[in-house]
Amino acid sequence: MILVVGLVLVGSQLLTGPTVQKDALIADIIKNWQDAHPAAERFLILSDFHDEAVLDKDTGLIWEIAPQTTTVTWNEARVTCTKRAIGGQRGWRLPAPSEMRSLVGPAVDSPIPNIPPGHPFLNIQPTSYWTVVPEANQPSYAKYVDAFLGNVLSFLRIYTYPVWCVRGPLPSPTS
Repeated sequence: MILVVGLVLVGSQLLTGPTVQKDALIADIIKNWQDAHPAAERFLILSDFHDEAVLDKDTGLIWEIAPQTTTVTWNEARVTCTKRAIGGQRGWRLPAPSEMRSLVGPAVDSPIPNIPPGHPFLNIQPTSYWTVVPEANQPSYAKYVDAFLGNVLSFLRIYTYPVWCVRGPLPSPTS
């Protein structure tokens, strides 16, 4: 609740305040988010997975430490995760949009994805990543998450993005 109120106040300030004040407010939001979610406490590289997977203690999800760098279509992405044996373990899948967004902090103008500083992940690409959710109203579209801003968007399933596989409880259908 405090975060929501803070964002509303910041939003109103951003619309009315000068650019310098706006930049300071954005920097403060990002610093507060990073302080509340320090990577050193949040992420744990899992030796049981041969150090090829990371537990996110905030969400309970297990992420592959090094997402593939090649881009594939949405259908190929789903198959890729299903076939993966990361750290000798099977049971991987594409993340839900809410799961993917849990790795991306507040929007920031940056040339690199906005993953918490000090994170243990390797090969993070400066792009977007596929999610498991097809677009309900447009059968030829599927959802992806912009790794810079955390926006959930839809695009043609034949377009290519990289894949970042996850393990953990399945989210609700509306996630």
